[in-house]
Amino acid sequence: MDQTSIFALIGVVGTISGVVFGYIGYKRGLQKDAYSEGIDNATLRSDTEYIKRRIDEILLEQKDTNKSINNLAERVTRVEESTKQAHKRINKIEKEVSRSGDA
Repeated sequence: MDQTSIFALIGVVGTISGVVFGYIGYKRGLQKDAYSEGIDNATLRSDTEYIKRRIDEILLEQKDTNKSINNLAERVTRVEESTKQAHKRINKIEKEVSRSGDA
């Protein structure tokens, strides 16, 4: 084999190995991209699920709070009615006392 054939062979081998290593690098890059995209999707899903759970918990807390407010509103109404009745009785007693003091 002469020098020209050796250089030509080295050039062909170098070109083929460049193409092979380039393809391997390309595939590895695709795998890394797919892996990164998978991690991003998984993170997004878990964050979304967390947000959904928290919203459900907040809605339950809001329902409990609304029940408490309604109970308090009912109790305030009863207290107001009781106070109204007590004022009527007090006014009646005051009239009786003022009449007996006039006599």
